[in-house]
Amino acid sequence: MLLNEYVSFYDAVTQISCNFFSLTSQPYIPLQFIFKTMNRKSFALLLLTGLSALCAFGQNNKEITLKDIWGSRQFLPKRPPALTSLSDGVRYYQEKGDSVNVYFYESGQYSATLFLNSELVLQDSRDTLQMDDFTLSADEKKVLISTGTEPIYRRSSKSEFYIFDLTTRQLSRLCDRGKQRLADFSPDATKVAYFLNNDLYIRDLTGGKEIRISHDGKINNIINGAADWVYEEEFEFSKAFFWSPDGRYLAYYRFDESKVREFSYTVWGTLYPEEYRYKYPKAGEDNSVVSIHIYEVATGKTLQVDPGRDKDSYIPRIRWTADPGKLCIYWMNRLQNRLELHLADAATGKTTMLYEEDNPAYIEINDHLTFTDDRKYFFLSSEKGGSRHLYLYGMDGRLIRQITHGNWEVTDVLGYDQKKKVIYFSTTESGPLNRDISRINLDGTRMKRLSHQTGWNDAEFSEQFQYFRLTFSDANTPPVSGLYDQKGKALRILEDNAALSQKVSEYQFGRVEFMSIPGADGTLLNAYMIKPAGFDQSKKYPVLMNVYGGPGSQSVENRWGYYDFIWYQMLARKGYIPVSVDNRGTGFRGEQFKKCTYGQLGKLETEDQIAAARYLASQPYVDGGRIGIWGWSYGGYMTALCMTKGADVFKTGIAVAPVMNWRYYDNIYTERFMGLPRDNAAGYDDNSPIHFAKELKGNFLMVHGTADDNVHLQNAIEFSNALIRENKQFTEFFYPNRNHGIYGGNTRLHLYRMMTDFLLDKL
Repeated sequence: MLLNEYVSFYDAVTQISCNFFSLTSQPYIPLQFIFKTMNRKSFALLLLTGLSALCAFGQNNKEITLKDIWGSRQFLPKRPPALTSLSDGVRYYQEKGDSVNVYFYESGQYSATLFLNSELVLQDSRDTLQMDDFTLSADEKKVLISTGTEPIYRRSSKSEFYIFDLTTRQLSRLCDRGKQRLADFSPDATKVAYFLNNDLYIRDLTGGKEIRISHDGKINNIINGAADWVYEEEFEFSKAFFWSPDGRYLAYYRFDESKVREFSYTVWGTLYPEEYRYKYPKAGEDNSVVSIHIYEVATGKTLQVDPGRDKDSYIPRIRWTADPGKLCIYWMNRLQNRLELHLADAATGKTTMLYEEDNPAYIEINDHLTFTDDRKYFFLSSEKGGSRHLYLYGMDGRLIRQITHGNWEVTDVLGYDQKKKVIYFSTTESGPLNRDISRINLDGTRMKRLSHQTGWNDAEFSEQFQYFRLTFSDANTPPVSGLYDQKGKALRILEDNAALSQKVSEYQFGRVEFMSIPGADGTLLNAYMIKPAGFDQSKKYPVLMNVYGGPGSQSVENRWGYYDFIWYQMLARKGYIPVSVDNRGTGFRGEQFKKCTYGQLGKLETEDQIAAARYLASQPYVDGGRIGIWGWSYGGYMTALCMTKGADVFKTGIAVAPVMNWRYYDNIYTERFMGLPRDNAAGYDDNSPIHFAKELKGNFLMVHGTADDNVHLQNAIEFSNALIRENKQFTEFFYPNRNHGIYGGNTRLHLYRMMTDFLLDKL
């Protein structure tokens, strides 16, 4: 509108306003005063300015919808295409459109094309291969390509594998007898080892001959070269065979599952639904008997390596040392509070003790163990000093020095420069909510931080450690990825997520605020809060607490969140205050804080969440009668405990895929933190929500996937029965054929719509 049109609009506005205010009891003197004291032109200018500002506010005040989050996924940060270093350390390869190209780190300029997708033509059908993933051989002359990939469990899948020779430009099939798993080039790229039908094979690429290494593989009985379910889930690996550095040997695991009891669930979708059965060892039950074998390629002979320890135990890792004839075998007792490293001679199978460690609670396994190329030393991380730090040992097992020190923790080892004797690692040096990237000499001198922004830093280094990709974010800043040289000089931005940052501004995301909240014993707990837009200190808002809370976990982090974070922003726009609190037992605040829950999972954690809720209820801006809580998996377990033990505090709760009794869960995870059921019956039962069903008062929604191979539907069924026995009303929903992640198609959109509606109605 033009100014004179606003002037002529003045009289109508004044009349309508006065008529409106005459019908309401609300005070209107201030506005009437404005109307009476301003002349027509001044008011028109004010109205023009105000409406312009209102339009601008409207453009930057968009409503977040569930379809935005789970449909279009428009808030998902962009990640730069993966770049993988070549052996020279100055170039990397990367997928670009229909080709895989090589570029220079320093300039980003194109160097060469490794191969084109159009070259991947099947000779028998003339069809072009649809590539799912690929790896380059160590000599960078061959490519191993997977296609038709089908997921199995969390870390396992099966595929059709092909080899593309970059010299001859020929594509060949690895095996034509069904999909394979875990295919891996030998160090000299003349062979590929792979897993098929529970046995281990080698394909000789020079003559095409297939060599069968093991012969007794059988489904749900014997596994050669791949992890069983519980090792894959809890020790976090699927591939269970490893080439020696010189390619002379192939070491592999053999799992005898014959005494492990089966678990089954129904797969729906046919006239007569099928039953899926697999081996799942629950707490206190028999495990697979695990043995380590070494196959010698030249002779075809296999020997078994025996560290001479109790068979009712674990071998969570094996690693070849820098000496290609020496294999390092990790051994842990059933309670997982003793760790031993044994060195095995590949030629004889004889073993010697290299390292041992005991802990009054438990020891966690990681991949930090590193052997130096000079065959003199190895380093690893340990919590034996109260927080996780790096320690250097000689190959005779003698402690040489503690490498890192401080009131912080080493969270990961990112690499070791063998030539310069420098370790690259991530830490909590700037605080447990953050991650920093640092380097230190093997002798413990000249520690230097490579990341300079406070928040969450993640790095990936090139071969020779001449360059690294650094990705940074914090709780209010989307991820930014850049490329740096070894001196820390920024070379270029790989992805700045500028479009997402603009979108965040348009939707006026609430700021994540960090705070400390007292736990049940007064310990200050890390927490975050997102206040609603236009937050008014004088109003009272409902609170939704999100909890995970499991041993060594972390929910309160100073980094950009993804799906749930956007959902919390949506709920904040609807007038809720999302809050998360890391209770005692969570990680990165030292061993004592983390392991104080040992033997009594759920007890201290629940007390802390209840105490945190009471603290929040005492705040003047919180409606203490409208506090809700929700969580997934361990967080679902915590939600059920809070809704029963804390029934007077929490009005509404949502438990997704919850554990309801630790007797139902797998033994590696559960016994690590609880011991054996026969030795700690009270610890298992005193904190099972099933035994507190009669305490439920509030609104409770329970959700589970019927094909959850991890936390079985049995948990939800048993808690449902307990609630029914106590005549407690509740709501539950089952997702047919969905696993622990409850995803696929529009499943997540459906789930979050249901949870949102439940919260809007019940909280």
